[in-house]
Amino acid sequence: MAEEVVLPIPNLAVPQNLYVLSNPALKHLHEKAKKELLEGIKADEMGPWYRSVTSALSPPSSGSSTCQLPLDQSLLDSLEKANEEELKRLDERLEAAEKTEGEAEISATLKARADYLTKIGDKDRALEAQKLALEKAAGLGSRIDIVLTVVRIGFFFSDTSIVTEYMAKAEKLIDEGGDWDRRNRLKVYRALHFISIRQFKRAADLFLDALSTFTALEVISFNDFVAMAVVSGALTLGRVDLKKKVITAPEVNQVIPELPVLGDLVKNLYECHYDKFFVALATLEQSFLIPSRILHPHARYYVREMRILAYAQLLESYRSLTLESLARAFGVSVEFIDGEISRFIANSRLHARIDRVNGIVETTRPSSKNAQYETVVRQGDVLLNEVQRLSKVLY
Repeated sequence: MAEEVVLPIPNLAVPQNLYVLSNPALKHLHEKAKKELLEGIKADEMGPWYRSVTSALSPPSSGSSTCQLPLDQSLLDSLEKANEEELKRLDERLEAAEKTEGEAEISATLKARADYLTKIGDKDRALEAQKLALEKAAGLGSRIDIVLTVVRIGFFFSDTSIVTEYMAKAEKLIDEGGDWDRRNRLKVYRALHFISIRQFKRAADLFLDALSTFTALEVISFNDFVAMAVVSGALTLGRVDLKKKVITAPEVNQVIPELPVLGDLVKNLYECHYDKFFVALATLEQSFLIPSRILHPHARYYVREMRILAYAQLLESYRSLTLESLARAFGVSVEFIDGEISRFIANSRLHARIDRVNGIVETTRPSSKNAQYETVVRQGDVLLNEVQRLSKVLY
């Protein structure tokens, strides 16, 4: 078992704070983000990363200095001096190990050097050093840990190609005999990757499966992990599973007092309080989706899909509804509901039609015979493909 604590290297809170600081729409969070960002840079001696982000940012304009991270030359000098001294010490230690010690000591020194380059945010040198450490690592557990560290480098720099490549390597190594702890940590890594590329269903399955076994604090806090599970689950689970896996889950209920908007979202959706659900969804967008480096690219998509889910849930219960009653249920104007429902119907996202003369929305359920026919054709194609594959083997 992997009993040692996995250090947050690189620290993923650092790019999250930089994202907040760089987003003008999150001005109310800038002061806190800047303070925590500088604390993280100093704590991990992130000279290379600090130089790269300050050179990439344009000089702050008058009145907008809180939106930028200006270069503090004295801070950079002190960080780079600390980096130079530590790397010199590690290089000397590696040279001595190669002369007088065994493979285990050399491997440990290579890993220490790679981890330091990872911690300070020197992407290219860190990747090169981690690959060398991986080649020299003896045990399967050590190799898995190094591969997962490279995945975190990919997360840190938002490099999807690195994440995809090394996630596959981690899965292969764990299938060879990874322990329980590393298997569970990989679930969290995979869930974060899936939600970052808008695969909410696959992310929800992994988040919810790992709720009771979560240990991956090196990539995400427990509260944020639960929030991601609720966000993805609310969109992809049916009513029965939403109640069973989210609303009544003890891990979720443990976090709800600190993030009450999550409880408002799922409970009002489940209990069909759609006006309150809309308020909770708007609050979630502003307080959690947009401020999240991972979720902000998907915020508009998520809000739209959740609205469609709520509209469909209500329309499924009735053959017809007046536009006025539909608007009242969601706490919006008739004009708003008319425009939005019309757009979703036109895009085939809702099975309904609007009678504007009488102000009625009529539910149109898809033909069950057509659905059965499509199922038979689809399953028949699969069966024929399997038969053809079998015939090639036999003959």
